Amino acid sequence: MTDATTTDGRTPGLPADRLATLRARFAPVFATIREGAVERELASGAPGDRPLPHAEVRALADAGFGRLRVPEYRGGFGATLVELAHLVADLAAADSNIAHLWRGHFGYTELVLLRPNSASRDEWLDRIVDGAIIGNATSERTGTTLADISTTVTPAGDSLRLDGRKFYSTGTLYADWIYLAADRDGERVTFAVDTTAPGVTSIDDWDGFGQRLTASGTTVFDGVSVDPAVVSAYRDAPLSHIQAFYQLYLLAVLAGIGQAVSDDAVAFVRPRTRTYIHANAATPGEDPQVLAVLGRLSSGAFTARSLVAAAAGLLDAVVATNEPGVGVDRVLLDAAENAVYQAQVEIGPRVLRSASELFEVGGASAADRTRALDRHWRNARVVASHNPAVYKERLVGEYALHGRGPVGAWEKYHEVGPTRF
Repeated sequence: MTDATTTDGRTPGLPADRLATLRARFAPVFATIREGAVERELASGAPGDRPLPHAEVRALADAGFGRLRVPEYRGGFGATLVELAHLVADLAAADSNIAHLWRGHFGYTELVLLRPNSASRDEWLDRIVDGAIIGNATSERTGTTLADISTTVTPAGDSLRLDGRKFYSTGTLYADWIYLAADRDGERVTFAVDTTAPGVTSIDDWDGFGQRLTASGTTVFDGVSVDPAVVSAYRDAPLSHIQAFYQLYLLAVLAGIGQAVSDDAVAFVRPRTRTYIHANAATPGEDPQVLAVLGRLSSGAFTARSLVAAAAGLLDAVVATNEPGVGVDRVLLDAAENAVYQAQVEIGPRVLRSASELFEVGGASAADRTRALDRHWRNARVVASHNPAVYKERLVGEYALHGRGPVGAWEKYHEVGPTRF
């Protein structure tokens, strides 16, 4: 029996056993997070003056959420990317802020898993299993693209000195470690530093109209001491699925928002007795037009979830080809990343449309601020804006017509020095 036989439409085509077990494990934490989501949203005022969900994030870590991808023999759960995507979507349905802020952690975990066996790999796997959270501080507001880096590491005796300023540091205020990129003598390098190291400062100054609690603001590095042994060059990294993974993760968050839209619409209509002069039934719950809206919202959530699962399955196949230190199969990666982009082109607009159509079921009372239903559109719009789908439409077209996959652009990015490609 598979979850495809259930009536909720949330796990099409997956074996029920392991995913069901993982869902049962995290369901109580997700439920608690869901219960406080609206209250947190209403309290999410100006940057630097809002309560952040540290307790909720730590509860997830304590339950083992951060070790989902770590193999069972190393103390993790050995979840596939398909299973991870479903669990991220489940968490995003409860609170998309909290789901989103784990993106850097799971991205870094993927990179660790791709490495050859080594003492360093073992050390990181142990940290992750023990509950450490890894944040992200890669992007900057300097330059013109992601490839432009002004943060530097320079020689300082037997160590290196890290100086710079990052933005879009999603999750870093909740993290124990920060994964980042810097320039070392004209070469792009990457490594992780302890959030408690002298000279590291994280600031909650993210001022977006959505995803307000992801702590996606500024991280400052001022003379932070770095061990040269932990620094590696981007150009030396084997070919991997990491960029496609980062995009897939955002799509799982969007799918979760789509599910929250559908769930909240149903919850709004179910007890409602007030209707309209031109309505087709005495109560909204029996009105065929209202039911049609609910059907579209539910179908949209199912479609988004299904597309994410399909793309994740292709990435699982890519990961299976990884040869540590060498990389993954290029042909399969191009096809899988193209599938992620195809999903992105469809999921973003569909979830945004649902988040607006939600209000068709309720009239003015649905706009009550205390319901915070507007958060779904705002959050979806911010998540979808990370990597505009308009560029992905062109890349999908190029792959369809010319067979040119998207991986080549990332290879240029990995080879880049201090200036953009």
